[in-house]
Amino acid sequence: MPDSDPRGILGPDVAADSVVSKSRAGGRATFGRFAEETTHPMTLLLAAVGAVVTALLELSVGPYLRVGDAQPHFVLVLGVVIMIAVGFEAGLTWAFIGGLALDVLAPERPLGSSAFALLLCVGGASVLGRSLARLRPIVPIGAVLILSIGYSMILFGTYGALGAPLPVADPMGTILPGALYNAVLAILIGPLTIAVHDRRIEQERVDW
Repeated sequence: MPDSDPRGILGPDVAADSVVSKSRAGGRATFGRFAEETTHPMTLLLAAVGAVVTALLELSVGPYLRVGDAQPHFVLVLGVVIMIAVGFEAGLTWAFIGGLALDVLAPERPLGSSAFALLLCVGGASVLGRSLARLRPIVPIGAVLILSIGYSMILFGTYGALGAPLPVADPMGTILPGALYNAVLAILIGPLTIAVHDRRIEQERVDW
């Protein structure tokens, strides 16, 4: 296959027709061991709407679900899960829209800080998901634990750089407990979400 076609789209006419037809259906086309994935626009719309709703829940319900100083970060947890379960485009859409929603709805947050931190974290989730593909059902758990620490550190670093007051009295005392809290949420949400998504994809393949 020529180097000018790194994604493997070009090939015999039959294969090319298969790619086009399945891409229009929002599905996958397989070439040997490799699969070309596309994200249906409706999936991206649902990710955007879901991110806004989750941001509202995080800011309104989250404070009542505190355990000590640890508070859940629903947008982060679901963003990591969606990145690994659904795909790159859906994950980035969730992170960007969800982060902007958090920044707009929480006036004390510097605008763009949450979106920036979430984009970095879901990008890291994508790398982990691809590197540990064989452990995909449980990758969200470890990814959320690690990336929750990174998320909090990025946010606190952004607050400090902009001279804004920190939202908690003891930032370092909340990072690890918060990461563990988020990891527990990932245990409850991650494997189930991946199983449901993969089952739906398999059903679509059978229909094709």
